[in-house]
Amino acid sequence: MAVTPVRVAVIPAAGLGTRFLPVSKTVPKELLPLVDVPIIDNVVSEAVAAGCEEIVVVSAPGKRPLDEYFTSNARLEERLRAERRDADLALARRGETMARVTVVHQERPLGNGHAVLCAREAVGRRPFVMIWGDDIVLSGEPVAAQLIRARERQGGGSVAAVIRMPEEQVRKYGVVEGEPLGGRTWRLRRIVEKPEHPTTDLGAVHAYVLEPEIFDVLASHPAGRGGEIWLSEAVSVLAQRVPVYAYELEGERFDAGDRAGYVKAVIAAALGRPDMADELRAWLRERLAPGA
Repeated sequence: MAVTPVRVAVIPAAGLGTRFLPVSKTVPKELLPLVDVPIIDNVVSEAVAAGCEEIVVVSAPGKRPLDEYFTSNARLEERLRAERRDADLALARRGETMARVTVVHQERPLGNGHAVLCAREAVGRRPFVMIWGDDIVLSGEPVAAQLIRARERQGGGSVAAVIRMPEEQVRKYGVVEGEPLGGRTWRLRRIVEKPEHPTTDLGAVHAYVLEPEIFDVLASHPAGRGGEIWLSEAVSVLAQRVPVYAYELEGERFDAGDRAGYVKAVIAAALGRPDMADELRAWLRERLAPGA
């Protein structure tokens, strides 16, 4: 039986970004640049590279600059056309031309699972990629594409991206429990959110491929810690009903929602750019030299 292809992505980006105050008071953290490209642009690009043609961005009231990234700026575009700056014009229009983007709002902060649920009407009964709006992985093959391939190998089902972490770090994440299937893949039994004593070193990060049944679970799932609906809890419920898998992603992952993680991501992104890598490496060597 053919597996339904994944052509739509959901990007939750409704958080307040309080770890980045004061800048996040007026600039959504998803618009912070990795050199000169906003984090959200990198996330959308990953979904598009994996074959997604539609993107649903879950924003929030008060994040107007994020919403506007995906619409035209007539005044700016008119100026660039008049000056025949075609390359800059293309960059200015990236947000509106990368894919068909729909922006929906999570009106109240009721949890990351609720944010995903806000995309239900736009997604319908289709499988979808879900990528957190502040998580970056630099890799040869986009993580979303890795998860889609893992799903196809299993003949369908939802798939969580995981990485191995030391114990002191993994307890800050959703910890995946299950049975190994080989090929970097596990049959997922449950995700334990931020356990004091984790039973595995597999932390759920970055992205999922989710079957549309997850919306049914989220819609009926009671609020958990902090009065919020957690996606990890809903995925655990789904795993009791139908096959759910975990796949150990290949690539270097950065939590761009964390100050240190964001700075590391900027440096790594810059080192991957031919137009500045050599100069930056030379400066870093000089800066880090003993006695500098």
